[in-house]
Amino acid sequence: MSDLVAIAYNDVETAKRVREKVRELQTQHIIEVQDAVVVERREDGKIKLHQAVHTVRGGAAGGALWGGLIGLIFLQPLIGAAIGGATGAAMGAVTDLGIDDAFMRRLGEGLRPGAAAVFLLITKSTPDKVLPELAQFGGQVIQTSLSEEQEEQLREALEQQPAQEGPAPEHHDSGSVMPAD
Repeated sequence: MSDLVAIAYNDVETAKRVREKVRELQTQHIIEVQDAVVVERREDGKIKLHQAVHTVRGGAAGGALWGGLIGLIFLQPLIGAAIGGATGAAMGAVTDLGIDDAFMRRLGEGLRPGAAAVFLLITKSTPDKVLPELAQFGGQVIQTSLSEEQEEQLREALEQQPAQEGPAPEHHDSGSVMPAD
């Protein structure tokens, strides 16, 4: 079973650094992440998703490879690669792996303009090693599927870092997706 964790930051650069730190921890086998997305709310209020996995690009490359191999069988490798690439790109475009884009956009609406959040779909982790690494960036937990105890540990770890100047989320009187502290 996977756990969802979304942490807000004051800027997109910090959120991207956190995602890079998670990738580094993943190479050390301290955490396993199925999906890691940076959600940015631009100054104009528009939401931009910075996906870690580009399904269109991957689908096109895989399709071109298989299309080229099949094309070799029929002595038309270039045509096979072109058809395979187009088919792979189309399949990649409709494939949504990991965290639902609409869900991330909806939560991203609660961020203040200029802020960003990291969404992680975690399949396995070693919290006593992961928390100190993520705590150095600060941040504010905006959504999790963790147990109450695990979520509290995460909040406490993030609050110990004074690097952030106030919360990144925008607080509304009603309908806000962000918890008020």
